[in-house]
Amino acid sequence: MRVAIIGGGIAGMAAAFELEKARAAGADVEYTLFEARAKLGGSLASETVNGVVLERGPDSFLSEKPAGAELCRELGLADQLTPSNDANRKTYIVVKNKLVPLPDGLMFLIPTKLVPTALSGLFSPATKIRMGLELLHPPRPSGQDESVAALVKRHFGQEAVDRLADPLLSGIYGGDATQLSARTVLPKLVEMETEYGSLTRGMLAAHKKMRAKMAAARSSSGNSGGQPAGEEKRSAPRSIFTTLKGGLQQLVNALEARLNPKWVRKSTSVSALDRVGDGWRVRSGGADETYDAVIVASPAWAAGGMLAATDAGLGDELNGIPYSSSITVNLVFDEAQLGRLPDGFGFLVPAVEGRAMLACTFVHRKFAGRTPTGKAVLRAFLGGAKNEALLDQSDEVLVATVRRELSEILGLRVVGPHIPAEATQVSRWRRAMAQYAVGHQDRMNRVKEHVAALPGLRLAGNAYDGIGIPDCIRTGRNAAKELLAEKQVAVSSR
Repeated sequence: MRVAIIGGGIAGMAAAFELEKARAAGADVEYTLFEARAKLGGSLASETVNGVVLERGPDSFLSEKPAGAELCRELGLADQLTPSNDANRKTYIVVKNKLVPLPDGLMFLIPTKLVPTALSGLFSPATKIRMGLELLHPPRPSGQDESVAALVKRHFGQEAVDRLADPLLSGIYGGDATQLSARTVLPKLVEMETEYGSLTRGMLAAHKKMRAKMAAARSSSGNSGGQPAGEEKRSAPRSIFTTLKGGLQQLVNALEARLNPKWVRKSTSVSALDRVGDGWRVRSGGADETYDAVIVASPAWAAGGMLAATDAGLGDELNGIPYSSSITVNLVFDEAQLGRLPDGFGFLVPAVEGRAMLACTFVHRKFAGRTPTGKAVLRAFLGGAKNEALLDQSDEVLVATVRRELSEILGLRVVGPHIPAEATQVSRWRRAMAQYAVGHQDRMNRVKEHVAALPGLRLAGNAYDGIGIPDCIRTGRNAAKELLAEKQVAVSSR
């Protein structure tokens, strides 16, 4: 079986790795990985400057999703896995140029502790009263999909959308809470509203069940004749984020080293993809090649353009998935010159504050061992769905904007030339983050119907079923596994 993989980001690389594993185990499979850029990995790109690890794209992945860490372990990177320093985790929201910490007991968007919420400066008295009355909401059957903003506003009011939902989701998706699908992005909250009515009561009930489950597990372990050596360490709370000590480029490099270099084509774009007979014709560099199957791991808008000639309906569905762009600006300083930074990991900036920055991470606080002692790394995020125009500004303008806003928000002297940054890095990611708009699940059902009617086709990447690194890895590997399984069934039935 010959498989074409179009797109050399982490999803395409994961698919190629799965096929390479099968080939090494004796499967009759070949693959060609096409990547338009000169390097593999997509937005996963990091480098070390004067001992400081700088990430151009994502800096970590969610620990609770296993596909990321599992792949790292398969690649021999287990000793490089680095958890986030959650003991010092604290996040702020910018409110009128002041940093206001998220109140204790906040479970994503839901306040679960009365006193910390009542004392928080994040919300007005009217919003706090509404949050208390939210406990009285009756169950509400789940009807049509709606935006996250509509769901949150119905329960907690517009201020909760502006100061909580929008900045949190902007930090994750680079998107707009008024456009993102509640059913796709926050499915558990939709389920809680259906069962409990009050999201607060639903979250408290879920937390109670989790505590009971953990207590039962501890009790079971205690009755099993003693705790095995090392069990205490393994049962410790898992960190929220995980990264690699030398940067996520380590994952890209390790994956690439496992692939057959003869079957990897960088700086090679695919201009056309057509269904021919029982296979697929891939046009690249003016030449046509035929494959038994194809995994399209490029952005949905690119996939839609390639597949439109074969299935116009599928092309329209894929082209209809919106994307946002983003900018990361890394600044490295001598920590002593900056003065004292606030405790914690960084801050989020609501759109209503009218700033260019969406967020800023104190990278040297988030992960241990990636920044030399005495150095501070401030990593700013700009752009997003509401400010695409920033991508056209020069590096110099973007850096000056970030330094000015950091100075105004943090009260630091980072804006002046008398404190030069020891390193500055600007990265632009155009149309890189898929947006799960209202109706996304219905769209995905239609996409699956189209794909099912095209034998040998699979889609992978962040546009379909999860935007994070583990999601991309999972969709890429699953696409390869499904094609291998289909091939095995076909051979067995002969």
